[in-house]
Amino acid sequence: MTLGRFPRTHLLTAVGLTAFLTTLALLLPDTDAPQDDDIALLLAPETTQPAAAGDTLADAAPGAVAVPASEGTIEHETAHTAETVAATRPEPAADIRTTAVRPGDSLSAIFKREGLSAQDLHLLMTTDPLAKRLRSIFPGQQLKLTVGADTTLDRFEYAADALQTLVFVRDGDRYVGEEVNREPERIQSFKHGLIENSLFLASQRAGLNDAMTMRLAQIFQWDIDFVLDIRRGDEFSVLFEELYVDGEFIGYGNILAAEFVNRGRSYQAVRYSGAHGDTHYYSPDGRPMRQAFLRAPVEFSRISSNFNMNRRHPLFNRNMPHRGIDYAAPTGTPILAAGDGRVATASRTEANGNYVILQHGQTVTTKYLHLSRFAQGLKQGARVRQGQVIGYVGATGWASGPHLHYEFLVNGVHQNPRTVKLPQAEPIPRSEIAKFKAHAAPLLAALNDQRQQQQIALAR
Repeated sequence: MTLGRFPRTHLLTAVGLTAFLTTLALLLPDTDAPQDDDIALLLAPETTQPAAAGDTLADAAPGAVAVPASEGTIEHETAHTAETVAATRPEPAADIRTTAVRPGDSLSAIFKREGLSAQDLHLLMTTDPLAKRLRSIFPGQQLKLTVGADTTLDRFEYAADALQTLVFVRDGDRYVGEEVNREPERIQSFKHGLIENSLFLASQRAGLNDAMTMRLAQIFQWDIDFVLDIRRGDEFSVLFEELYVDGEFIGYGNILAAEFVNRGRSYQAVRYSGAHGDTHYYSPDGRPMRQAFLRAPVEFSRISSNFNMNRRHPLFNRNMPHRGIDYAAPTGTPILAAGDGRVATASRTEANGNYVILQHGQTVTTKYLHLSRFAQGLKQGARVRQGQVIGYVGATGWASGPHLHYEFLVNGVHQNPRTVKLPQAEPIPRSEIAKFKAHAAPLLAALNDQRQQQQIALAR
């Protein structure tokens, strides 16, 4: 329909009404009038997209009241989000390496091989007193290294053995060390041996290693001379501990009780710790196995010349008194102090070679001749303990071969070291004897029961 067909009066009325409404719109406030953006928002479909940075709350939530956001509010919300992301972001996985010490290795070589800095090695070795024990590492020992993303050594673990580990943790510009000890599981075990040729061969057949055999002999060394007294048919029984960590055998623990039958005579010993914490072996009646002096100051050697006042000297081919015992042994074999005492002399002469004289109290003196060298730190006036290494077998002076010449003097008079009556150590105090017997009874019973079962089994 065209405008020309409307009556003139109708057109005039429409024009006047339009002018009136326009004037009214200009005079009224425009706060209630919908804005272009609001109209666009109301007409737009709902969306699941997140609001862009800088959008108002009205932009982000359709139908909500529009509240302009200040710049400070935007920065606060952005920072909070960054903190949340940082807190939830996983830390980079630590590089944990395990390596074994190789023959000829040093820590410096290991650090270089692992790509670790010399500065970290310096800090490790200088900032904790425990680190001085890292100076002696041995092939086969295990190291565990925890290395950070920047190749910084964060943690260093050194397993000295199956029971002891040194742990060093980085703390700024230093390392803090700690010694971690594991307690092994102790399993009581028993072995019995019959001597046909030697103690060592009998022990090996019974399943004991040489170190355990030495420990067994040391218990009875004051009553039995293992060089001369051992005979075919002698036997031993030993009740001891086997040590396990995580189900794996790692070695032997203490000998709890033992018996040695030598030439038909039985000797029994029980391990016991006294009230003052000192641990020794005692006979079933509380007599100490340990005596004031050892029968022989060289373990498992061979006597090449006995005590003999009419011996013909091998070098000079004439009768010369032999006032001691010669123990033939390889050069370098350790020589032990026969008893507690003081070094009266550590010197050298043409005849004696390198020799040591020990004074034991007021009455007993022991002499050790023809040493290849003295023990480190041994000098006149030094105190020594029974069993302490004082030197090493050699052939210095008038000697036809490597051996130890050993003399035992009482009030200045030479005695035969094999037959002289040796003073004993102190027995268990009367106040402790009941406690000792209560401790010893089950161990001796177990030792006897196991030996009887072994004998029955062998007789079948």
